[in-house]
Formats: sequence, structure tokens, C-alpha cells
Amino acid sequence: MNPLLDRLGVRLPIIQAPMAGTSTPAMAAAATNAGALGSIGVAAMDAAAVCKAIVDVRAATDGPFNVNVFCHCPATPDPVRERAWLEALRPVFHRFGVEPPAAIGEIYKSFLTDTAMQELLLEARPPVVSFHFGLPSDDVIVRLKAAGIVLLSTATNLAEAQAAAAAGIDAIVAQGIEAGGHRGMFDPAAPDAELGTLALTRLLVSRIDLPIIAAGGIMDGAGIASALALGAAAAQLGTAFVACAESAADDAYRGALRSQAAFATEFTKVISGRPARCLPNGFTALAQAELAGLTQPDYPIVYDAGKALIAAARAAGDGRFGAQWAGQGAPLARSLPTAELIAELKRELAAVRAS
Repeated sequence: MNPLLDRLGVRLPIIQAPMAGTSTPAMAAAATNAGALGSIGVAAMDAAAVCKAIVDVRAATDGPFNVNVFCHCPATPDPVRERAWLEALRPVFHRFGVEPPAAIGEIYKSFLTDTAMQELLLEARPPVVSFHFGLPSDDVIVRLKAAGIVLLSTATNLAEAQAAAAAGIDAIVAQGIEAGGHRGMFDPAAPDAELGTLALTRLLVSRIDLPIIAAGGIMDGAGIASALALGAAAAQLGTAFVACAESAADDAYRGALRSQAAFATEFTKVISGRPARCLPNGFTALAQAELAGLTQPDYPIVYDAGKALIAAARAAGDGRFGAQWAGQGAPLARSLPTAELIAELKRELAAVRAS
């Protein structure tokens, strides 16, 4: 018996992580149809785009799926810092024959203040909604739960998990330091204990009376089995799906994932303004060169400059820049259709349990 799986309506203790930029409606539907919980990351979308994404998922599956939103504190503009950031990047933009943007700003809203997104989710009623970077207001949580939506929240430490439990969240995603993509800390300025997936999962299982979902560095059935042995109700895998056929990852991203870069993932704030684990590339090099020592603008204002640089590099045929999020298990990624990958994970998990 696994009460979380029963509540989610899935057969397998596997959640395809909602990695923004790579997860797609096609991937989410394929994951759900294969028995896992599919997810879409919608933090960079407006309400209209999210509505379409939900419609697309529902057109391809009758099963449950997760919609992930970001609950970061809204940015505080600082024209001085923003101008300095753009000036430091000017030589990099010039390499690609373009000027940097004249100004940068908050390119998408936090779910905390995006009332249009809140109302859309209440109307669309996706089976699951997950929160990253924090929690929405008590009122929003109450309304989402009243709509019959199961709520998940990322936590990187015990205090965050306790806050989520007190707010009425249904299950906690224990994000270990190994995880790819954005670190889900509620307060990025606070000290980070940098707990690994193993330690964090076991800590939360022992202290929180909610289902715990292990996340970070899990790439195969053996990893899933390990998480379940620690008491997790399920495992969330993100990097494992980046190379899948349905992923939105471009050729440069896929190539980097197959290269030696996969063995040396690192944290950087220079792409978006918040710590995120990625493959080393042109952006991570900037942290040691043009951007070294600068005080960053707030997240996601930094991302406005980052996306402009990504576009300039791509237009010039340079694949060294990109938000190539990946966890420490990146070398174990497999290039398979989503359904085939989940079938492999299921077989591997069964083999471990039978041994």
C-alpha cells in the first residue's frame, strides 16, 4: 500500500520532474500514460500559455499530471546594478554581433502575485499543483485544496518542510543538493545546509508526518529503490528525462549532456539570478570572468539578460550558452522515449526488489 500513489492516481512511485525549459505536455502525458506522474513546469509562462499547455496534456492523457509554479519573492528593480550587469556583458554580446538589451526587467511573475495564474488553476483544476521557492498565501492554498487539487512543495531543509506541512501541503519534495535546475530554497539569502538527497529524505521521513518524495541525483531503478528504502513514498527524476524524445532540450543541450561536461555539473547564479545546477558552459565561465565580483540584480531580472544572451548565441550558431540544467547523475542519462525510459525504470526497480 502506498497512500500517496493512491491519492495521486498513479501506479509507479515515479514523478517526472517539471524542469522548466525541457518538460513538455507531450512528455508529461507520456509519463502519466506509462504509469508515473507527468509534470509540466510553467514558471516562465503566462496564464494563456499555461491554459494551452494543460489542454495539450489533457488531449493526450486521461490520467493525473502535475503543474509546477514558482513562489519566489517578486524582484526589486535596481537600475544601477542592472546597468552594471549589462555593461559587463556588453563584450560578450559583441562577440555575437549584437548589442545587449537597453534595459532588463522582471520577465515573469511570481505565483505569489499572479492572480490570473491562480484563477486559471482554480478553473482548470489540474490534479496536482507543486510549488517551488516557497509557498503561496494561506488563502490560495485553501482554495486550491477546496478545488480537489493535491498540493506538493519543494523543501531543501527541515524548516521549509515544517512550514509546508503547517500550511496544509499534501506531500513534500525533498530536494537534495545533487538535484539539477534551480535550488528550491525559500530564502536564497539564507545559509544553505546543502543536504544531500539521502540525508534530507531520511530526516524528513523521520520528522514530518507527510509523504516525502525524494529528488536529486536519482537516475535509475536502483536510485528509486534506495529512496523508497529510506522511507520515501516516491522519487522525482528530472535530469533522467532531459534526453528523452519528448524533451524540449535543443541539440546543444543534448550534446553537452553526452559530453564530459556531464561529470562536472556546477551551481551558478549568473543565468537566472538564483542558484541552479547546470552543465558547465559559456555562462558558468562568465562567473569567473566578466561577471566576477559584480552584485547581481534580483531573480528573475538577471534571467532577462540571460535569455537575451542565449538568443544571440543561438542566432550566431554558438551552442555554448543555454540554461542547461542537470543534476549530478547526468552521466547516467539515457536517450529514450519517455514511455520506454519509464518501462526501464520499472524493470530496474523490480530487479532490485527481487534481489
